[in-house]
Amino acid sequence: MTYEQAVAYMSSLRRFGMKLGNDRMRCLVDRLGNPERRYGIAHVTGTKGKGSTTALIASLLRSHGFRTGSYFSPYVYDLRERIQLDGRMISREAFAAQAARLVPVLEGIHGSSLGPVTEFEFKTALGFTYFANEAADYAAVEVGIGGRLDATNVVDPLVSVITNVGLDHRDVLGNTHEEIAAEKAGIIKPRRPVVTAVEHGGARDVVDRTASEAESPLISVGPPVGQIGCVSRWDVEWSGDAETFAIRTPSRTYPALTLRLRGDHQRLNAACAVAALEVMAASEGFSVSESAVRQGLAAVELPGRMSVLQTEPLVIADGAHNGLSARMLAREVRSIPHERLHLVIGMLRGHDPDDLLSELGPLAHRVYATAPSWHRALEARLIADCARSYCTEVVEIVPPIDAAMTACAAAGLRDMVLITGSFYTVGEVTPEQLIENR
Repeated sequence: MTYEQAVAYMSSLRRFGMKLGNDRMRCLVDRLGNPERRYGIAHVTGTKGKGSTTALIASLLRSHGFRTGSYFSPYVYDLRERIQLDGRMISREAFAAQAARLVPVLEGIHGSSLGPVTEFEFKTALGFTYFANEAADYAAVEVGIGGRLDATNVVDPLVSVITNVGLDHRDVLGNTHEEIAAEKAGIIKPRRPVVTAVEHGGARDVVDRTASEAESPLISVGPPVGQIGCVSRWDVEWSGDAETFAIRTPSRTYPALTLRLRGDHQRLNAACAVAALEVMAASEGFSVSESAVRQGLAAVELPGRMSVLQTEPLVIADGAHNGLSARMLAREVRSIPHERLHLVIGMLRGHDPDDLLSELGPLAHRVYATAPSWHRALEARLIADCARSYCTEVVEIVPPIDAAMTACAAAGLRDMVLITGSFYTVGEVTPEQLIENR
């Protein structure tokens, strides 16, 4: 089987749609010999920041000398970004080889009462088997959607991480913070520690209660209270400015840390990652090195997270796809000097454009509504209709590269072009394309 054939087979599974539930995935990993049990796992979910936190945990483990896998959802530019070992994407040859081993097992399940294996289950199983075959010591695994019924939730992790809870995927996960929190808290396993930075009161109550019922130690993460003499309500906290920051845990303080990832929310994600690392170290009996923590955090770069594609005009790509992400992105946009904002936005069905546009639309001089080529893309006209409530200048341009090029052509040298709404939209606009299409 070639890489192209493997991708074609995987894509053919898309016709079975998204089917939440664990029974089929448990059957699949059982028939594969439970590869996910051959390394320690950090399991990460959240409405915002789960991908960044996954990458930060993996980098921290690598900086401590461990062979480390990382599994992401979704990818930005290359499908193989989903499955990485020691910070490198799975090779095309390895992807094809793993797929060839998986196909007969999948086909054996297709005819059973469990029904056909889905595309996401195939990718998840491929990642799990790849990490096992490559003798990974640990893996950081990002949840696809929700948690309780996600295909990744067949793992028995050393630590579970819930970064935050916002309103997203309401058609699948629920309409309230509490309902969505219950789905995300479904990754909590009995007596396995949980790290969380959930702030919403009702959602946090759900996480606290679920952890208590599972007898799982709970480590809370947050920013400093900021009042002299006031006792922090967090077990782990970060403090600092745009240049450097510190993370304090119950056991130590890590000073003078730096991140390439921009934004206060990334410092919070880093604090979650360090807390998860300490939990894994305590469980596995290895020592945490301050210098390795500093090195691991500083090394992380991720596509589609406040990524600068070019300057003059400044072009930034960020895959914000829900209200919580948009709120944090709007804060970052305000902090960057610019004259006018040209907002290029394309989304997937299942996400409410008003969640993003209510935050970003009022900042925009012009909105360029677009749609990625992904099969679940939201129609550009629906985004445009919503955008007109927040911005007087709205145009529809498809595909995203054309929308981005039009925005760049209209932008002055001191303006900002922001490409957002979905990682699939971001993935269709690369720096190379911008140069080629000038």
